[in-house]
Parts: sequence; structure tokens; C-alpha cells
Amino acid sequence: MKVLIFIPAYNEQYTIKNVVENLRLHCPEFDFVVIDDGSADDTKKICRENGFPCIALPINLGLDGVFQTGIRYAYQNGYDIAMPFDGDGQHNAEYVKPMVAKMLEGYDIVIGSRFLDGKKRGGMRIVGSGIISFFFKLTTGVRMTDPTSGMRMVNKRMIRALCDNLNLGPEPDTWAFLVRSGAKMAEVPVRMNERLAGNSYFTFGKSIAFMIRMCVSILFIIWFRKRVD
Repeated sequence: MKVLIFIPAYNEQYTIKNVVENLRLHCPEFDFVVIDDGSADDTKKICRENGFPCIALPINLGLDGVFQTGIRYAYQNGYDIAMPFDGDGQHNAEYVKPMVAKMLEGYDIVIGSRFLDGKKRGGMRIVGSGIISFFFKLTTGVRMTDPTSGMRMVNKRMIRALCDNLNLGPEPDTWAFLVRSGAKMAEVPVRMNERLAGNSYFTFGKSIAFMIRMCVSILFIIWFRKRVD
């Protein structure tokens, strides 16, 4: 069973070493690769100095571009399972093995959920997440408690499907589309860390725009996409 953990990293010079060290501590048997998304800081230099496998993108492609890079790398190198793992320190390496174990029960997609136990703090992002979860269940019949979780794991069949559909990014509408195409999805409980350094991409305005875009896509657009095999 070949597992790839790919680490999107944009200006993560203060966190990348700690992220890799934690992965090596908790799941040393799994492969990893850092995907430097055109960083302007010393992220790439730190990876080179420490001997970390690193794909250095010449320009900043953003989340979708890095996700597709990691998925294509997994496909071309024959991995059975692939997952992104944040380079900012928010993801906990201790949950990777439980997610793999869940995957081996026969699932195509495994999501690390912060809310599987039902506990949610207030705020607009939580409200938005709840709305997306509602439309996800409405259109797929499957409950997804944490649609914006960045801890997402896919098997070989999904790796191939994502490579064949370059317009599929790492967002909730992709998982809704794949579930509607017959993919089996499960969630496992995880705990996230606070960001160790840097700033989140999602401002208040971007969070609202993201929620609207995901809801429109899940309700309407995914119905016109060709289903995967």
C-alpha cells in the first residue's frame, strides 16, 4: 500500500520543517513531497537544505493548481492513496494513520472532520459550513459534517478520476460530484491546530463568496458534469 502525503506550501518558511518532522514522527512509513507554490520566502531553500522531496512550481498557481500537481504526481508514481497536508501546521499528523485505516475498510474518499462529534463554535464560517453541508446532503444523500476540511484522502480510483477531470479542485463541490458518481465517502474525527504563522487566505468577504460559489455548484453545476467511471 503506497501512500503519498503532499504538502502545499506558499511562504511557509517558519512552519515547513516542523510539519515534515511531525509527519516523520507519526507516519514514517508513508511518502511525502512538499509542493512549493512559487514562494517568495525561503521555503524552497529550507526544503533543499534539509533534503525534503520538493516540487518547486515556478509561479504561484494557488490551491487548485497545487492540488492537481500533487494528485498528478501520485498518479504518475503509482500511489494507492494520496492526501494534501497543510504546510502551515494546522493539520495533525497523528490522524493520518486512522484515515488510512478507514480508507482500507472500502472507502474511496475519507475526510478528517472537526465536527463529527457535533461540536461547532459560532461564527460566519461555521454558518457557511453548515449551509454547504445541508446542500451536500440534499444532493447526494450523504452526510458531510465538515465540508471545508483540508484533510481529504482519496484512493487510486479517485486519483485517476481527478487526473482525468482537471476542473475538479479540492473543494466540497468536487466531493459532492464524486459521491454522486458512486464514490463511497466516510469521515473520521480529527482536531486541527491554530495556524503557526502567516495569514489565512479566507477573509470575511472571500468566505462569503466561497460559500455562495460552493452552494451554486453543488445545487446546479455538478449535475451537468460527466460522471466518472
